[in-house]
Amino acid sequence: MIDSKTVVTQVQELQVIIHDLLAEGLVVNDAFQVAAIIEKLPPLWKDFKNYLKHKRKEMTVEDLMVRLRIEEDNKAAEKRSRGNSAISGVNIVEEDPTKSKKRKKTSGPKSNPPKKKFNGSCFNCGKRGHKATECKGPKKDKKKDQANLAESK
Repeated sequence: MIDSKTVVTQVQELQVIIHDLLAEGLVVNDAFQVAAIIEKLPPLWKDFKNYLKHKRKEMTVEDLMVRLRIEEDNKAAEKRSRGNSAISGVNIVEEDPTKSKKRKKTSGPKSNPPKKKFNGSCFNCGKRGHKATECKGPKKDKKKDQANLAESK
């Protein structure tokens, strides 16, 4: 069997051959016919072929034909729906025509806004203009046993 012709048509051609064999006096078992038809399904029918192989209940050639027609109709409907909605799986991005595509240039260093000067004095060195966390001087030793005291001048 091939993918370019309908499966039902190809199965009907096989049934004509089997009928000719019966006319010659050869008896072909119904279960053998069903198994042969299932085994000869085209490559695109692989999933359906595996489904039919795992069916526990034996089926007649007529039952198989009904199932094949239904599956073929389902595949044709799926193909038509995929053809009608060719862009259904595509995300379309539209740009706002009012927004300019050019990037605005920023003045100054990249993404670093200018810092405001700290007006207080450093708790580490006592100089004005920076905080203790920004102090470049040596760190002041804290006395471990001394509590925080406020001194007044």
